[in-house]
Amino acid sequence: MGKESKSGGCLGWFLVIVILALVVGAVVYGIKKKMDHTNDNKPEPVPGPPGAIDKKYGDALKIAMQFFDVQKSGKLVDNKISWRGDSGLKDGSEAKLDLSKGMYDAGDHMKFGFPLAFTATVLSWAILEYGDQMAAVNQLEPAHHSLKWITDFLINAHPEDNVLYIQVGDPETDHKCWERPEKMKEKRPLTQVNTSVPGTEVAAETAAAMASASLVFKTSDSTYSRTLLKHAKQLFTFADKYRGSYSENIPEVATYYNSTGYGDELLWAASWLYHATGDRFYLEYATGENGKDFASWGSPTWFSWDNKNAGTQVLLSRLSLFGAKGVSGNSGLGNYRKSAEGVMCSILPKSPYATSSRTDGGLIWVSEWNALQHPVASAFLAALYSDYMLTSQTPKITCGDHSFKPSYLRKFAKSQADYVLGKNPLKMSYLVGYGDKYPQYVHHRGASIPSDATTGCTDGFKWLDSTVPNPNVAVGGLVGGPFLNETFIDSRNNSMQAEPTTYNSALIVGLLSSLVTTSSAVKSFT
Repeated sequence: MGKESKSGGCLGWFLVIVILALVVGAVVYGIKKKMDHTNDNKPEPVPGPPGAIDKKYGDALKIAMQFFDVQKSGKLVDNKISWRGDSGLKDGSEAKLDLSKGMYDAGDHMKFGFPLAFTATVLSWAILEYGDQMAAVNQLEPAHHSLKWITDFLINAHPEDNVLYIQVGDPETDHKCWERPEKMKEKRPLTQVNTSVPGTEVAAETAAAMASASLVFKTSDSTYSRTLLKHAKQLFTFADKYRGSYSENIPEVATYYNSTGYGDELLWAASWLYHATGDRFYLEYATGENGKDFASWGSPTWFSWDNKNAGTQVLLSRLSLFGAKGVSGNSGLGNYRKSAEGVMCSILPKSPYATSSRTDGGLIWVSEWNALQHPVASAFLAALYSDYMLTSQTPKITCGDHSFKPSYLRKFAKSQADYVLGKNPLKMSYLVGYGDKYPQYVHHRGASIPSDATTGCTDGFKWLDSTVPNPNVAVGGLVGGPFLNETFIDSRNNSMQAEPTTYNSALIVGLLSSLVTTSSAVKSFT
C-alpha cells in the first residue's frame, strides 16, 4: 500500500510538470508569434548603391547580352561574333526604306515586328531599372547599342503616321531554306498595318518600345530621344483610333505570333507614354474605362510577348508605391497595385494561391513551346516588385493568411534564374555558352552551318540533319527549355525545346541584371 501511494505522488508531480511546461511553451510561442508579427511589419533595409557583385549572375549576364549580337541584321559595326557578317542589306528596298537593321526573331531569318518591339520594351525597362547594375559589370553600353539597333529599325519601319511595317520576309519561304543569313538570296517581302488593315497590338507595342527607349536615351542623346517619343505618340494614336487585331486582319501572321487581344498593349503603351511624358491623359487612359475593359484586374496573367497585363500592373505599381506626384486617390492605380500583388501571390511557391504549374524541380512551367519564357518573365517581375517594396519601405505583401517579405520574392527570382543556369535535374545550363554543359544542337541556322560553307537555301538542310554539334556557338541564346517532366532533347530538329528567341534574351537580361548585385530602385525614370 505504501508503494502505491509513492507511485501516485510521482504521477501527480509529473502531471504538474507537464502542465507547467505546456503553459510556459504557450507563453513563449505567443511572445514569439507577437515578435514575428512585429517583425513582419518592420521593413527590410533599403539597399544603397550597387554592392558586391555576384559573379555567377554577372558572368551569365555578359553571356546573355551577346545573343543580341548573334541576331543582328544589317551592316555590322564593331562585330564581336566571329562567324557573323553583314546580311539583310536590301531589306525594305521594295518600299524604298532602309529596314536592314533590327534582329532576326529566333533560329530563322524573319523579322517579326510584334515580338521584336516587345524585345525593345523589355530591354528598355531592364536598362531603366538596372542600368547601374549593368554598368557594374560593364554591360550597360552593350545594352544601349543593342537597343538602338532595334529602335533604328522601328523608326524606319514607321514612315507615316498611320503606316507601320511589321514584318520583313515570308515565313513560308524562309522556313523552306536552311542557310546562313549572309547567303540569303530569296525575296524579302514587307507586311504593313495601316488605316485599312489595322493592327492595334503591334502598333501599340511599338509605341511602348519607342516611349520606353526615349527614356533610356533622354540624357545621352536628347535629339534621338525626342524622335522616339514623337513616333511613340503617333503610333499610340494610330493604334487607338484604328482598332483591330493584326492577326485577324492579316491571318497569315497568326501561324507564328497570333495575338489573343490588343487591349493589354494599349494599356502597356499608355503606361510607358505616361512615364515618358508625364501627360495625365495617358495615366487616365490606363486607369479609367480602358483599364476596366482590358486590365484583367484581380485575374493574374502570365507576362509574355502576347500578354502585357502583368507587366503593366507591376510598372504602374511603382507610381503608388513611390508616391508619384498627382496620383493620390486614383482608384485605378490602386487596382493595378492589388493586381500586381495578385500576380506575386500566384507565383510564390508558399502562397496559398500559388500556381500548380511547376516542375518537380520548382520551375514555373506553362507551355511546352518555349517553356522558359514564362518562368523567366515571372522572376523578372518578382525581382522588380521586391526592389519596389524595399525602396518604398513596404514590409510585406499578403496572400490570404500568409505574408511575404521582399527577400522572399527575390529568393523566388533567384530560384528560377538558378534553374536556368544549371541547378536542375539535368545539371545543364539552358543559357547557351554558360557553364560546362549547355545545348550543343541549338536550332539556329547560322550557328549550325560552318562560316565558310558554300551551301545555299535547300542544300543547307544537310546541316540541320547533321549529327555533329553546331560548329558555331549561338552564345547567350536562351533555348526553349525542358518539358514538364524535366527532360530535354538536344536536337536541331527539336525547335520546341532547342530554339532560342530574341525576346527571351531581353527577359533573361532583365532578370540577371536584377540579380548581379543589389541597389535601391530609381523612383522616377525622368
